[in-house]
Amino acid sequence: MTRNIGTLDRGLRIVIGAALVAFAIFAPQTDYAAWANWGWIGLVPLATAALGWCPPYSLLGINTCGR
Repeated sequence: MTRNIGTLDRGLRIVIGAALVAFAIFAPQTDYAAWANWGWIGLVPLATAALGWCPPYSLLGINTCGR
């Protein structure tokens, strides 16, 4: 696994992933309960940011590292 996620890309993934997970945790459990469960998808960008590697980027030949 070669790194293919750059600094800016990683930062955006962390912010977006954290916001989605926070929505899943803190959303009111009323009308938004079904939508709040979709917030757990934020774990995917957090995981790819932690690894520094994104599988779809590898398949598509994208590299934002700048190397």
